[in-house]
Amino acid sequence: MLESCSESIIRYVGVDNPSASVFEAQYTLPHGMSYNSYLLLADSPAILDSVEHTLCRRWIANIEAALPAGMEPAYLVVHHMEPDHSGSLAFAMRRWPRMRIVTSAKAAAMIPAFFPDCDFIDRIDTVAEGHTLSLGSTSLRFFAAPMVHWPEVLVSYLESEKVLFSADAFGKFGALQYADDWAPEAQRYYINIVGKYGTQVQSLLKKLAACAIEAVAPLHGPVLRGSALERAIALYQAWSTYTPVSRGVLVAYASIYGGTARAAIALADELRRLPDAGEVYLADLTAGQLSDAVARAFQYDSLVIASPTYDAALFPVVHDFIHHLTLKNFRNRSVALIENGSWAPVAARLMRGMLEPLPGITFPAPDITVRSAPDAATFRAISHMAQILAGRP
Repeated sequence: MLESCSESIIRYVGVDNPSASVFEAQYTLPHGMSYNSYLLLADSPAILDSVEHTLCRRWIANIEAALPAGMEPAYLVVHHMEPDHSGSLAFAMRRWPRMRIVTSAKAAAMIPAFFPDCDFIDRIDTVAEGHTLSLGSTSLRFFAAPMVHWPEVLVSYLESEKVLFSADAFGKFGALQYADDWAPEAQRYYINIVGKYGTQVQSLLKKLAACAIEAVAPLHGPVLRGSALERAIALYQAWSTYTPVSRGVLVAYASIYGGTARAAIALADELRRLPDAGEVYLADLTAGQLSDAVARAFQYDSLVIASPTYDAALFPVVHDFIHHLTLKNFRNRSVALIENGSWAPVAARLMRGMLEPLPGITFPAPDITVRSAPDAATFRAISHMAQILAGRP
């Protein structure tokens, strides 16, 4: 972390929570979550963001351990008002009664909504794009980052250290103590949390291009430097422009009695035999994490969805999967469809109806209909679909 540099004025005071099991009440956390906060030990010390309220006491203890004897923080910078980052704000304002909040005007308007009994409205200072906060020996420069991923978001740049405090941008799922590859859980985090707002992410990246950034300190996940930072920026460019990261196919399916699963698995096996197909990932939507399947759909350039017909409609988890894709602005992909129905299959038509309006979605292969269980004709159609997907431009 940043505090490992003894000459730096930055100290990490966040809380690593390996026991966290779910994020935003819907995304599972197999390796917990970090809730990052930073302390700037300048002439006028500043805390950058707080943590969710359940972690408040650990956060306060971290700050007090990092502050030199007799020193109190002058500012609490609120980059983002989401409760996992602002939940301990009121407690901190009572703990340090002379400390002032520095935040955007939109965030300042949100504070009374989140803290109806707050008694510190007169201790809030607002800043906007291009404003700086002088800390005496150094200063923070602010950039507006609306809808990355809430409308009030700011990021800040500490020019003396060349560090960007990026709010939720460049974050990831997982506690810091798990030293895993950044990209997979950062991709799942980005696509599901920020993915809808690619245009706004692009706008922020363009504004920040003028800054000499040597490290990015997000509100979730590790500080990024060097080659890790270069890789993260390249991935953010791809994700925010809805560009496939890898050549490959996600085969996403749901199956009730096994017939649809057999067809999906057969297609995945056929694709894996074809060197031009790229990576092949098979996702059972009834067993895995929907957020992972959504992220994988954005990773690859092709998607196959296999669904039973259920109550003359789509199987619910498949409908939910496609609904999530549309929410996150899924686009610019090749899609193939497999449906199953014993007497009145309609799944392919319904899936196509949900996907056709999305920009840049093409359907290069004929739909496949399974009648209860795949037969010889089904497997021939599956082989043909695999050849088309592997040979696509």
